[in-house]
Amino acid sequence: MAGTIHDVAERAGCSIATVSRYVNGTAPLSLETRERIEAAIAAIGYRPSEIGRSLKRQATRTLGIIVPSLTNPVFADSVTGFQTVARASGYTVLIATSEYDPEVEAQAVETFLGQSVDGLALTVCDAMASPALAVVDASGKPGVLLYNQADHASRLAVTVDNVRAAREMTEAVLAKGHRRIAFLAGRFAASDRSRLRYRGYALALVEAGLKPPPPVELDFLDDAPDAAIAALIAAENRPTALFCSNDVLALAIIGALKRHGAQVPHDMSVVGFDGIALGQMVEPTLASVAQPARRMGERACTDLLALISGAHSRPSEFLGHEIRLGGSLGPAPRIPAPIRAAGSNPGSTTQQESA
Repeated sequence: MAGTIHDVAERAGCSIATVSRYVNGTAPLSLETRERIEAAIAAIGYRPSEIGRSLKRQATRTLGIIVPSLTNPVFADSVTGFQTVARASGYTVLIATSEYDPEVEAQAVETFLGQSVDGLALTVCDAMASPALAVVDASGKPGVLLYNQADHASRLAVTVDNVRAAREMTEAVLAKGHRRIAFLAGRFAASDRSRLRYRGYALALVEAGLKPPPPVELDFLDDAPDAAIAALIAAENRPTALFCSNDVLALAIIGALKRHGAQVPHDMSVVGFDGIALGQMVEPTLASVAQPARRMGERACTDLLALISGAHSRPSEFLGHEIRLGGSLGPAPRIPAPIRAAGSNPGSTTQQESA
């Protein structure tokens, strides 16, 4: 069995992107690097044309889509939209999840290419340094980014303006009188979207004359962020509002706050990002930046099919977003009241003092 571009990179001691540049001749490389790559290709029997030019001529009417997780409704909704357009066009869709792991992303691309997909849509951890995108580029297959912003001008991407949207949401929180606003996010290394949203949040605070605190980074797959909440509650000047980088995290944070005796939004306001339907089914309803997830999936598939057909595709553009001011965003308390841990003589003091 012929080796993969990942095997070549590992044997040659360089990145997948470097092997991709060698295969496609898109950038000059040192003689030493070229020789290492050539030796690795010869040793493992890697044949670029087998993944690239040969498969490019084959049409299986199959598409691949890779997202971080399907437990987050925002990704599930976009996959549904993608599948709807694909089925209407006579295509089958293969789905993979990466669990926010760049190496798993690259492995999923390799698997899809091995199954001769006609094109791929991907949400990657970091579009600026993605092994998965390097594999796609080396294959010659059409690819579209979903949720990520494009890493270069020729890359087609379907997303919203994360910086602008987060900036507008932070301005809405500031308008409620909050001045101590913390930003909670999944690990920045696992999500370039979180980094962009933090940038928008920080810009809004700076414009308001405030110094942005560093983000509180959490694991995306951690369902109980109680330790982080306990630390924020115990802080001398605890925040009165929390901006969470996505809605699933925001809902987990609200649960943790309640377990620690805090009332939302009386003690702390919480806002999220995504606009998932579940956020409108809880009490209080979740304030959030709503992005059109299903339409984003539909657009990604439409664009991918256009690339496959050889049609001239549109340039990347941002889709619209909406600021939803739900019940989880309230006025900043004039004098933040003590928060008593759940089960430690709960009473009405906190509610009365922060009303």
